[in-house]
Amino acid sequence: MNYKLMLRTLGRTLQLEALCLLPPLVTALLYREDPRPFVYTIVLVALLGTALSCLKAKPEFYSREGYAVVGLIWLTLSLFGALPFFFSGYFPSYIDSFFEVVSGFTTTGCSILTAVEGLPRGILFWRSFSSWIGGMGVLIFTLAFLPKVGGRTQVLVQAEATGPVSSKLVPKTSLSSRILYSIYIAFTGAETLALCLAGMPFYDALLTSFATACTGGFSVRNASIAAYGLPACEIIVTVFMLLCSVNFAVYFLLLTRRLKQALKSDELRFFLCAVLGAVALIFWNLLPTYEAAGHTMRDTWFQVASVVSTSGFSTADFAQWPVLSQLVLIGLMFLGGCAGSTAGGIKCSRILLMLRCAGRSLSRLSHPRATKVVKLDGKAVDEDTLNTVFVFFCLFFLLLGGGCLLVCLDGFDLTTSFTAALTCLSNVGPGLGEVGPMGNFAAFSPLSKVVLSLAMLIGRLEIFPMLILFSPATWRRH
Repeated sequence: MNYKLMLRTLGRTLQLEALCLLPPLVTALLYREDPRPFVYTIVLVALLGTALSCLKAKPEFYSREGYAVVGLIWLTLSLFGALPFFFSGYFPSYIDSFFEVVSGFTTTGCSILTAVEGLPRGILFWRSFSSWIGGMGVLIFTLAFLPKVGGRTQVLVQAEATGPVSSKLVPKTSLSSRILYSIYIAFTGAETLALCLAGMPFYDALLTSFATACTGGFSVRNASIAAYGLPACEIIVTVFMLLCSVNFAVYFLLLTRRLKQALKSDELRFFLCAVLGAVALIFWNLLPTYEAAGHTMRDTWFQVASVVSTSGFSTADFAQWPVLSQLVLIGLMFLGGCAGSTAGGIKCSRILLMLRCAGRSLSRLSHPRATKVVKLDGKAVDEDTLNTVFVFFCLFFLLLGGGCLLVCLDGFDLTTSFTAALTCLSNVGPGLGEVGPMGNFAAFSPLSKVVLSLAMLIGRLEIFPMLILFSPATWRRH
């Protein structure tokens, strides 16, 4: 293990976290709020980051170091990112602060806060901005703005990438990162402008755009998007939640005028079919319970987009919807968005590959000697990738079961305990029962909050980096 290079990479990322704390500090100063929570954290993080980044190390990064350092970086950033919340005094304990910032970095959108409108503007800014940083990936963010990290940077990107297959847009990793962030920033800016034109205040529009682009779902209002009572804003947020659930590589293909190649994406077609099917089913199920069909359709589209994108915004309390609609939404919590997007969940590409593997297995029962390969976007998927997808599914459901068992110790009903574990592991945000759209996670014990925080990190990093980080075999000399 190249420990010095791992620590140096961690130091560079901590330096970037110190820089990212400057915008909320400026916000606090503009609104004449206490800046000390940010000042203390910036000084501490900057000093530690600078000390670590000065270490001299050989530029030898291999898969084991890459996965381990990604898990270490996300855990460390969360531990220090919680300090502004804790120093502010608005959070009951450090564990609560840690839970909130992990929910931000992992773009989950769960909260222990019973009311957010009384929080300082600077704290709210950091809460939303942390989710925007984590949306595209902390390492991609670092490589885009501080490219001289050292080592084989593609290993880091692969360890943090979402989905079963990781591919660069262009040969140079840092340039790929900048292209991705250019698209990401463009979406954020376009939504901010659209929301302002629709009547939302600029501060609210900016933070809502942060939370939408990263599919994080943190709102500055207690009633989320419903608080504004602006149908145009609901439609805008719905559109951008769906846009940010699509693989960003598709947008790169569109920008480079490769429309046919973009439209050939099997995952994109599968995702759109799943969304349209869910909307049709829930709309049909809800129609008798609403007075107007237009309102039904708007709420249906918004909640389907919110859940499948794992954003977590709400305009209606879907915990009170009919059971069929709730089951469809639970299915979407498992599904999530596309690989290479900011959405969470298992990812459409993995579901699609598993379905095609199942089809191949059934086909072999009838034709044992036939040779059939599993394809995605017209390209054969190698057996190692398919095996990794299968292992991912097994680990996902084992971790979901283990998390649910530990959360059940708090004595909540099964619906609350199960959906709390699921919504954290899938990075969705709200669940059902006590953790529904109108609820929160404040009542859980410190142990459950730590378990759910780790579940959010495991889900965002798609299991392997966090498990490798905590595996004794990783740190053993070979």
